Amino acid sequence: MSVFPFPTSDAPAPRLSVVIPFYNESANIPQLLSELRTDVDAIDVPTEVIVVDDGSSDSTLAVLQEIARTWPILRVIALTRNGGQAIALWRGFEQVRSPWIATLDGDGQNPPHELVNLWKLRGAADMLVGARQGRQDHLGRKVMSRIANGVRRTLLRDGVSDSGCALRLFRREVLGSLPPFRTLYSFIPACAVSGGWRVQEIPVEHRPRKAGISNYTFKKMAIFPFLDTLAFCWVLRRMLRLAPPKGEELKDLP
Repeated sequence: MSVFPFPTSDAPAPRLSVVIPFYNESANIPQLLSELRTDVDAIDVPTEVIVVDDGSSDSTLAVLQEIARTWPILRVIALTRNGGQAIALWRGFEQVRSPWIATLDGDGQNPPHELVNLWKLRGAADMLVGARQGRQDHLGRKVMSRIANGVRRTLLRDGVSDSGCALRLFRREVLGSLPPFRTLYSFIPACAVSGGWRVQEIPVEHRPRKAGISNYTFKKMAIFPFLDTLAFCWVLRRMLRLAPPKGEELKDLP
């Protein structure tokens, strides 16, 4: 794993870290990061953007490095081989320096401007998770997602209707409730709820993929998450509740 460029000590401490995993998304990167750059400026707080190339076989890494040369807050993490979305997110989380962390997918289907709305609402909960409205996916994927969400919500009782939405904003302390699990991306809200953190869903826009192909398969969307849900039913009930007790809520320092 390599990081480019390494953060300098004289840079202002960021208040927001945006983590985005990429795998063979070279065609979607320029527009996505161009939009994100505009929206980060609108948020108007010191921010770092951490992008993770998950061992892509196309020009994803080269495109990310080229953009990083003209955008000082962009840091590129390059993984030597493809390990999956969960490990890419985890490597990004290891590098964050901010009290707040945001995530979104690298395929461009999560509009970056929704992060501006989540940032404005951050006082409402310890974790804000998007609930995609008007899903712009093919029918098979929407059906699998609905079934998986229904099973997961019934068994884990986390109150989240769309755990597959990658658009999230949460306190850095919530990371202590996330185990390094292969399908972690599907269980981040459930882990936060189990850890005692306040989680709230926010309706967000969803748009169609403009280029490339989805990396999700039936195994990734249905079989593996179902098997892991069964395991999580036990694991989450054994996890420590790391959130502060009532009356001792965390403060968002200026």
